[in-house]
Amino acid sequence: MGQLDGKTALVTGATSGIGLAAARLLAGEGAHVFVTGRRTEALDAVASDSITPIQADVSNLDDLDSVYAAISDRGQGLDILFANAGGGEFSALPDVTWDHYATTFNTNVGGTIFTVQKALPLLNPGASVILTSSNIDVKAAPAFSIYAATKAAVRSFTRSWAAELVERGIRVNAIAPGPINTPGLAGLAGSPEDAAQLLKGLASGVPMNRLGAPEEIATTVLFLATPASAYMTGAEIYVDGGASQI
Repeated sequence: MGQLDGKTALVTGATSGIGLAAARLLAGEGAHVFVTGRRTEALDAVASDSITPIQADVSNLDDLDSVYAAISDRGQGLDILFANAGGGEFSALPDVTWDHYATTFNTNVGGTIFTVQKALPLLNPGASVILTSSNIDVKAAPAFSIYAATKAAVRSFTRSWAAELVERGIRVNAIAPGPINTPGLAGLAGSPEDAAQLLKGLASGVPMNRLGAPEEIATTVLFLATPASAYMTGAEIYVDGGASQI
C-alpha cells in the first residue's frame, strides 16, 4: 500500500531534475501522475503505467487547457498539484532586457498563476497545491534579480491562495530549494568548465558544504502531498542545507 494510492497528481516541468524526481516518487507511492514538459523525447522517456506525459509550456494558456482536459477526461479530479515549471538566466541589472524580464515572469509568475487557476475546477476536497519557490526569495544573488523577484512573487501567492482556498479544504504550500544538482542549474553556465566552477562555488556557500539532490526535494513534495502535513497551509519550507537560516 502506497501513501497516495488512488490519488491523481500533476507535476509541471517534470522531464528532469526536481520535477522528474517528484513525479517518480509520487507514482511510486501509488498516485497516477500527469507530467508536463516541452521536450518530446524527454517526456517519452518518463512515460509508464502510472505516469502520463503531456507536452506543454506553462506560459501557453492553450497548452494548459489541453493538460487539464486530459486530467478531466480521466474522471477522478486532481488531488496533488506540484506547480514546479520555471527557470531563469543570469543578467546583471545594466544588462537586463525587456525580453529577459518578460520571458522569466511569463514562465515563473504567469505560468504559476494560470497552472493553479485552471486547476481549480478539478481540485478535489483536501487537495494539496505545492509551489516551487527558491531560497533566493530571501537572499541576494548578483545578476539574478529578475529570477529572485519571480520567486518572491511565488511566496506571496502561497499565502494569498492558501487564504482563498482554505474554505474548500485545499492547502497551498511552497518549497524553497537551495542550489540543487540539476541539469537546469548547470545549464546556467556557458560551458562544462564554467558549470563545474559554478556548482563548486554554490556548494561552498551552503553550510552543509554540498549541493542538494533532486530526490531530497521530492521527499518534501511527498510530505506536503500527504496527510502528514494536514495542519500546514500558507507555509514555505526551505530545503537548502541551511543556506537561508544559518
